[in-house]
Amino acid sequence: MLQGIHLSLMIGPAVPIPAPKVVVDALRSVQVTSGKDKSGFQLTFALGKDSPLQKTMLPAGYFDPISTRVIIIATLGGFPNVLMDGIVTRQEMSPSSEPGQSTLTITGEDLSVLMDLIEIKRPLIGLHDTLALYLALAPYLAFGIVPLVLPPMFTNFIPPTEGWKAQTSTDLQLIKKIANANGYVFYVEPGPLPGQSIAYFGPNIRIPVPQPALSINMDAQTNVESISFSLDGLAKEVMILTVMDPVTHKIPIPIPIPNISIFQPPLGARPTLPAKVSFVKDVASDPVPKALNRVVGKLLKGSANAITASGSLDVLRYGHVLRSRMLVGVRGAGLAYDGLYYVDSVTHNIQRGKYKQSFQLSRDGLISNTPRVPV
Repeated sequence: MLQGIHLSLMIGPAVPIPAPKVVVDALRSVQVTSGKDKSGFQLTFALGKDSPLQKTMLPAGYFDPISTRVIIIATLGGFPNVLMDGIVTRQEMSPSSEPGQSTLTITGEDLSVLMDLIEIKRPLIGLHDTLALYLALAPYLAFGIVPLVLPPMFTNFIPPTEGWKAQTSTDLQLIKKIANANGYVFYVEPGPLPGQSIAYFGPNIRIPVPQPALSINMDAQTNVESISFSLDGLAKEVMILTVMDPVTHKIPIPIPIPNISIFQPPLGARPTLPAKVSFVKDVASDPVPKALNRVVGKLLKGSANAITASGSLDVLRYGHVLRSRMLVGVRGAGLAYDGLYYVDSVTHNIQRGKYKQSFQLSRDGLISNTPRVPV
């Protein structure tokens, strides 16, 4: 595709295989979006009147939703980067009277969409949250999804003699319900090898090793086409937890919850002050483990980062594939906004002879708290 960059496309049911030449030749563009908890993709193909895609493959179900799996791999410098391992959820055909303008667009989501198809009703007798998660994720090992579950800090176990919980939703809804109750996140990360994925359930931890720095306004070292920053003074808030006194159980005691995430410390030397105050409701009547999980969940989630950045880059000039859910450094933006950032989302836009990325970054606080960022 480009010197030093090669795109691989695999399509098929269950275990996809390399796309045939007629499919690769018809491919116009690829877009992959990797976000905080879900990823998606879109493939655009050119269609002609005598195209095998239109005459044979579409009628035969080659691009059918749900049953078709797609793997997209970008190889840069000999190192394969699995950008997407997902399921087709939608197809759109746009015929045109002008020659060469008819297109077929395939849209899909990551493999977590398989967990949200069937509503299951079953009792969870004697199972705490960790075992319930492994039970829900076990069937998806057949698709190469390996569960990585970090147990909640406090376990609320219900003995079978006192009752039990029950699942009355899809597996994905159950997993997200448990994640929200404990302040954890859940997502399916493709790779590291094609056909493999990791289903991560745990605190929102970013890999601490920063990616190569994004440089702007640095002459020959500039590797970013554009970047802009925004500071939202209303993004942060102080949460107040109200508990009853341990003696009479009648006197409410307000306890402020720190506005800092345990696993995502501020990356700026001058944190943004919170402007809002909110109350955590319906905690005093909860069992102790459940109340502790809710409080710790607030600490784990922390606050919304007040500073956000968005921009775009050319992968060939950057020399790497920027990945989401990691750290990256920024240089050349000035004293206030230079430093490390969390990468919240990345969109890959790939066409013949072109590979660009748009990104969303965030952090809390102005002025870098590190003397320099890794190049």
